Amino acid sequence: MTTVADLVIRDGSIVSPESVIAASIAIKDGVIIAVGAEEAMPPARETLDARGLHVLPGAIDVHVHFRDPGYPHKEDFATGTAAAAFGGVTTVFDMPNTIPPTGTGEALAAKHRIAAASAHVDFGLYGLLGEDTIEHVPALVEGGVIGFKLYMGNTFGKIPCPSTGAMLEAFEAVAPTGKRVSLHAETNSIMERRETRMREANRLDPLAHLAARPAIVAVEAVSRAAILAEWTGARIHVLHISSAAELRPLREAKARGVDITGETCPQYLLLSSDDYARLGGVIRVNPPVREAKNQEPLWRALADGTVDIIATDHAPHSPAEKTRNDIWTVDCGFPGVETQMPLMLTEVAAGRMSICDYVRWSAAKPAQIWGLYPRKGVIAAGSDADLTVVDLDRNWAIDDAKLQSRSKITPWNGRQVRGLPLHTLVRGRFVMRDRALVADTRGFGRSVHTCQRLPTAAPHNTDQTMRAIVGGGGGPSEQAALCTLR
Repeated sequence: MTTVADLVIRDGSIVSPESVIAASIAIKDGVIIAVGAEEAMPPARETLDARGLHVLPGAIDVHVHFRDPGYPHKEDFATGTAAAAFGGVTTVFDMPNTIPPTGTGEALAAKHRIAAASAHVDFGLYGLLGEDTIEHVPALVEGGVIGFKLYMGNTFGKIPCPSTGAMLEAFEAVAPTGKRVSLHAETNSIMERRETRMREANRLDPLAHLAARPAIVAVEAVSRAAILAEWTGARIHVLHISSAAELRPLREAKARGVDITGETCPQYLLLSSDDYARLGGVIRVNPPVREAKNQEPLWRALADGTVDIIATDHAPHSPAEKTRNDIWTVDCGFPGVETQMPLMLTEVAAGRMSICDYVRWSAAKPAQIWGLYPRKGVIAAGSDADLTVVDLDRNWAIDDAKLQSRSKITPWNGRQVRGLPLHTLVRGRFVMRDRALVADTRGFGRSVHTCQRLPTAAPHNTDQTMRAIVGGGGGPSEQAALCTLR
């Protein structure tokens, strides 16, 4: 019997990390069943003409804050994932600094229910790894986290930062599960001390935020985390790399064989301290946007693989929360999930990178690092049909007022860009089509933890873990039991 596809995308330029080929894509039951010449495609119930357009694997943004539950006036899963769809993003990983924080099995289950009822795109949920949540690691893994988030420095939500002793114990607990720990890698004690002194000196200007968080806070934190990961065998990921200086400990750790990966964000590649006067509190983000001298080293680090991926740290707030006169009272962060792809495609058009590079950093590598490849992150037979169809030649201007995000304030307002996602498909279904949200896709997104396939965990020094020395186990039998939770 002849197979009839649900959809054939005809005659597009299909992008992978290695090449761009002229081809068509056949999709059935949410999965790609064929990629090849037009004449080789099966009959289809529906077709989409992609002539003159590029078809990319949907971006995987491993770093978003959708504020749900706890801060619905800032964002929720419906508005955040709608923004993702408009930005060509088909999978998002949401952070745990909500109310309550996602630090227990019960909180995780409640958040899964919220996301499943509202998400337009697929998602993963981080579990909070902190001083008082270490005991909940098995329940969080069993409940379906994509990974863990550990805050080494303060940020929105004021999640308590664990001591180095607690970090070591936390890494010991997570290492046998194989899950990756994503790190807000800034040393809290340095920042708190400097901020206190600056407040006392009545430094309230936007650049005070940068002065309170010099690059040494990241250098020290990345170095310390890498040493603890090396000792325990934990897999770690350095979030929002903002400085050239922290690249050295990242490179050195990779050279030693530490399972460490890293990301940077558009704000660190495209903005600098020169923009503070123009943008005021809108630019406040943790870690801060730094001096322009950091940009070129970050681009080079992406090119040579020191930095693995591009993410956004999508962190929405209301305009009122971003425009206060005292920089210390301005909420940190801004939306990014909808603007990342156009900003990066503009750099492709300028020759900064190739479209293949972009697909590697935005889709293939995130999928590989988090054990989703080749189910996600690639256009190939057998993969989920997570796709974005883009017009690389479309010139337009970002307009905050038109964003899908509930937050309508970014540092990109009015910026001219080249490249526009026209259609976004998640598992073969249009969630954004012709620049319009497909309304009945709310609740279509599902958690990707069920398709996560991680390499076998390799914990180190298990005879010296906290559990081992206090009589709670830690030998091979306990480690094997924990590994089964994956």
